[in-house]
Amino acid sequence: MKTEIIAAPGKQDFFVHREFEASKELLFKAFSDPEMLAQWFLPKTLNMTVHEMDCTTGGSYYHTHRHESGMEFGFRGVFHEVASNERIIKTSEFVGLPQRLLPTLEFTTFESQGTGTKVTIQTLCPSVEYRDEMIKNGMENALIQAYEQLDDLLNKV
Repeated sequence: MKTEIIAAPGKQDFFVHREFEASKELLFKAFSDPEMLAQWFLPKTLNMTVHEMDCTTGGSYYHTHRHESGMEFGFRGVFHEVASNERIIKTSEFVGLPQRLLPTLEFTTFESQGTGTKVTIQTLCPSVEYRDEMIKNGMENALIQAYEQLDDLLNKV
């Protein structure tokens, strides 16, 4: 399956579209269950630890990632809306740099498509420049690797 990233010039947001050969119930679980998320969310060179994950409206999350070189970073945020098997709206704040980065707002939707599911993530960034830096700094390759790992996980479940 192909991961499609759409970032219109001059806009603060970007979209990621990906179709999976799995039910939206299973995909929602892969995005909302800490044990499943830890198995696919980032490239395999990073060890992920989920410290907190309450995927309910008003809940929060925090997970860290350690590279084999010892570098560590993480993400934290709040779930603003969780509609089971339909959508997750959350903030995402990158943690691990000397400077504090502003959070993004992510809208993830799960849509049945024939025998599979289309996942769409819209990420709203604080500025166009912020968005462009995210994309430029390897986000696309990391997403592709993560979704390939998710495919593998879904095939095992």
